[in-house]
Amino acid sequence: VQLQASGGGLVQAGGSLRLSCAASRSIFNAMGWYRQAPGKQRELVATITSGGSTNYADSVKGRFTISIDNAKNTVYLQMNSLKPEDTAVYYCNLKFFGNYWGQGTQVTVSS
Repeated sequence: VQLQASGGGLVQAGGSLRLSCAASRSIFNAMGWYRQAPGKQRELVATITSGGSTNYADSVKGRFTISIDNAKNTVYLQMNSLKPEDTAVYYCNLKFFGNYWGQGTQVTVSS
């Protein structure tokens, strides 16, 4: 399984970014996004199951939206009202009899 993530960048606080992750397979249990800030452990941001059920970290609820385009095997993370504490490397994840990870994309939010 290959995951190709894109969409990171530098944005001012209050701004928006959209991350994309294209998967090489169309069958999976769930896809999602995790992030890792310097000196911290990787943490869940948001996940979506193949049935469309979503789960969000409390810190991003109401600001981030995860969605999926099944025809393109692509999951998106729309990030609005970004805060400096959202700064991290964001990793795409796919679950199907194991965990698969994308290469990570840097998101930097300046104050």
